[in-house]
Amino acid sequence: MSKIDEILHKYNWPIKESISNFTFEEIENKIGFKFPDDYKEFLLKYYSYEKQIGEEHFKLWNFEKLLELNEAYEIIFNLKMTVGIGDNGGGEFIGIEKYADGETRVILTPFIDLDKKYHIEIGNSFTDFLERMDKGKKWFNEV
Repeated sequence: MSKIDEILHKYNWPIKESISNFTFEEIENKIGFKFPDDYKEFLLKYYSYEKQIGEEHFKLWNFEKLLELNEAYEIIFNLKMTVGIGDNGGGEFIGIEKYADGETRVILTPFIDLDKKYHIEIGNSFTDFLERMDKGKKWFNEV
């Protein structure tokens, strides 16, 4: 059982009855990079779902809607090397950003004024993002 499986099982995240067999090629070509393997694992095994994990409430989007939502919110047009994968219901989306060196991170950023200067790292990988949520890490430092 992977770390993703362990965490999502704890929160009763819905599992697909069979592992999906779809191609990532179309959306990866549009965004200009390949999805990290741990995020692909999630997309193949799990449904979109809205849930609180730790201190934060969020929704991860269905693979079938990823391209449509990224185009509708103009994410892929305004934030090169960033793809939205979910949202927090509070005006920010969760995304994966790829650096020039090939590394990726999971970010939280506002839907309005799409500018990477507003990105907040919420995981240095998709797995790390889920681990941080499971450990109760908050997205914003409260003063």
